[in-house]
Amino acid sequence: MRRLSWQVMLGLSLVLLSLILYGIHYAVFQDSHHIYIFMLGDIAFVPIEVLLVTLIIHQLLNEREKRIRLEKLNMVIGTFFSSVGTRLLTYLSDADPGLDKIREHLIVSNAWSDQEFADASRSLKNYEYKIDITGVNLEELRSFLKEKQELLVRILENPTLLEHEAFTELLRAVFHLSDELELREELTQLPDSDLNHLANDIKRAYVLLVRQWVDYVKYLKSDYPYLFSLAMRMNPFDMESSPLVR
Repeated sequence: MRRLSWQVMLGLSLVLLSLILYGIHYAVFQDSHHIYIFMLGDIAFVPIEVLLVTLIIHQLLNEREKRIRLEKLNMVIGTFFSSVGTRLLTYLSDADPGLDKIREHLIVSNAWSDQEFADASRSLKNYEYKIDITGVNLEELRSFLKEKQELLVRILENPTLLEHEAFTELLRAVFHLSDELELREELTQLPDSDLNHLANDIKRAYVLLVRQWVDYVKYLKSDYPYLFSLAMRMNPFDMESSPLVR
């Protein structure tokens, strides 16, 4: 015979305990009518109890757990941008010949509302991203990504990333770009076809970086004003950015 699961055993034990207690009640008071009245009342309350526990309390607990997971996830994203993302975004945006067309949508200020963030995201979706590969120092980019490889691996191993598809896709794009650069012995004499391929890989990471950065600074503005202040002073799209408070 297949062994019963512990849940079934627990259920049977509780039912048996209930029968024993009812038996003791009847043995002491000899009043089955009283037992039936309260048994029916308890059974009648079960649907309401299910409503309270499964639909209300359970939902509240799920929402709380979701907020905690989101908080941990945003901490991971913050680590990525402070150690890798902001510098990488600064570097890649310098190779975007049309950056001036969207720069005004990326100079975020403390006065921005949710609507302004939404407008910025909409403008970025309609923007035609481009990368001028001649403006990218591939050797320097390869060295930077190789230096950050261990940190990126640790970030990717974080289980909370399973709930953030966009950020996971960004990490995949960055890892792929790093692998492409690492596998080439030298980067100074590449044919045009290969340069175009690398330009597409860079563009993929760049597009995802920009979109994720906007979402991240929106989160900082609403939840962590002091981190938002530093992020804006180090804005990779602001040509006058400086950590100094002026």
